[in-house]
Amino acid sequence: MSKQPKVAIIMGSDSDFPVVEGCLKILNEFGVDFTVNVCSAHRTPDKAAEMAKNAEKNGYDAIIAAAGKAAHLPGVIAAYTVLPVIGLPIKSSTMDGLDSLLSIVQMPSGIPVATVAINGGDNAALLAIQILGAAYPWLRAKLHEYKSKLAQQVEAKNQQLQEKLRGAL
Repeated sequence: MSKQPKVAIIMGSDSDFPVVEGCLKILNEFGVDFTVNVCSAHRTPDKAAEMAKNAEKNGYDAIIAAAGKAAHLPGVIAAYTVLPVIGLPIKSSTMDGLDSLLSIVQMPSGIPVATVAINGGDNAALLAIQILGAAYPWLRAKLHEYKSKLAQQVEAKNQQLQEKLRGAL
């Protein structure tokens, strides 16, 4: 039996948890193992480096790093690992998360960090699952089902709208 896919989720602050929570629900729904830790790129840089350096050895397939404001955590993590790192910018009070987004997306050449929308926890999880789908075909199959359900939901909403419009005219 092959190993279970595993994602490390690292938050710069415990205040990031409400955004990360949606991420956890998606990973759970798809059967992907995960751990969640708080680790600051600025206040605990040695711990951040250690977590990244050991991620592969500890069985992780990808890392989601959530951070707000200066948002250096995803880049610091990416500097110390060859695993895919997905940056999750957290909306901050200063610039509504634009500062976080730009800090994560503007990585120097050689240190890529995939980046999702501000507060895009669900998409961070789905991107991790898509990346893992290259190694885990059963995840790809679940993604096909997931996207099919999304399409069905849109069609159902359209049908409801059409019925509502017919009743209003």
